[in-house]
Amino acid sequence: MGILNVTPDSFSDGGQWLVRSEAVQHALSIQAAGADIIDVGGESTRPGAKAVPLQQELDRVIPLIEAIVPCLSIPVSIDTSKPEVMREAVAAGAGMINDVYALRLDGAVSAAVDLGVPVCLMHMQGEPRVMQDNPVYKNVAAEVRHFLLERAKRCEEAGMLAHTIVLDPGFGFGKTLQQNIALFQSLPDLVATGYPVLVGISRKAMIGSLTGRDLPGRIPGSLTAAVLAVQAGAAIIRVHDVAETLDALKVATALAPG
Repeated sequence: MGILNVTPDSFSDGGQWLVRSEAVQHALSIQAAGADIIDVGGESTRPGAKAVPLQQELDRVIPLIEAIVPCLSIPVSIDTSKPEVMREAVAAGAGMINDVYALRLDGAVSAAVDLGVPVCLMHMQGEPRVMQDNPVYKNVAAEVRHFLLERAKRCEEAGMLAHTIVLDPGFGFGKTLQQNIALFQSLPDLVATGYPVLVGISRKAMIGSLTGRDLPGRIPGSLTAAVLAVQAGAAIIRVHDVAETLDALKVATALAPG
């Protein structure tokens, strides 16, 4: 899953793709690099990010989705928590919903059920403005898994098909470095639930903390994490660096012991 943020304040690529023609070209380059899906977002969810009004988010993402869908041979995902944006984005051609709130906002579950597209449910403790202030868990892996299974159950009870649900443990969303590490090491347990698992760890602060690198230097660490996530059973890897990640996965797959 290649990332295409049309936001001024996303932690890694904020402000890079605000010009629509450049965003369209970037979408084409993501596809050419080998991505299977493009995730379009119009509201930053980095720690401390400000909330974006509904109309502003619609203005950022809907014209872009309308512009890129006819040009692509791969599906587009909409990264949003607002049910109104979900409905407009799918009407514009998006084929998946990626929600950091796991469809907890009013009307989100019913919107997703009505739309009938695959949905990624992500775990987040708190909300983006304050989620990193003091995240506390007794057992982060068990609590995240329980939350995601409860959300999946709620969605299925509302009429969503189980095979359209993807789970994302939410690395960096209300977790300390040590909690992120424990959560990553428990990925096989989340995979064992039977739902496809999405891992988004590309260029994140945990990579910076582990390597001592600022954003420009986090690609090697991100590639290593992507390989380990796939080896742990992750079905989708959400990344900024598509070509590099694919190269790392090809080599790891070819050279893996028998």
